Amino acid sequence: MEIFNQEEQEKVVQAISLAENRTSGEIRLVVERHLNGKEAYEQAKSFFEKLKMHHTAQRNGVLIYLATDDHQFAIIGDIGIDQKVPADFWESTKDSMLVHFRSGDYVSGLIEGIDQAGLQLATYFPRREDDVNELPNDIYFG
Repeated sequence: MEIFNQEEQEKVVQAISLAENRTSGEIRLVVERHLNGKEAYEQAKSFFEKLKMHHTAQRNGVLIYLATDDHQFAIIGDIGIDQKVPADFWESTKDSMLVHFRSGDYVSGLIEGIDQAGLQLATYFPRREDDVNELPNDIYFG
């Protein structure tokens, strides 16, 4: 059984593309069924390294991690964006996403998180004429 159907995947990838069209920042999404013995935050940090999220020019990558069957998730940003957003940004974004997740609507929750991250990235790292998409927009299934 797949985690998201094709239409759901396309909605999420489109949200990432739309968010990234306004910023030089990069947003990645990692989805897997189980945490495999780690905490969500630790798993997110591991994928952040594995996917080379810290290799963006302005250190402005954001990673959203979701373990569907374990009902755990995390959202983390690289040092460039983390130093600029309000202190409670990551937690308040998680709270907004959780409203959707609690009703079983993972797609809307992910889009909510992507939109909020995208707004912050656009504020602090607006898109420039010479911007290139440094990382893929597709969902990474762990």
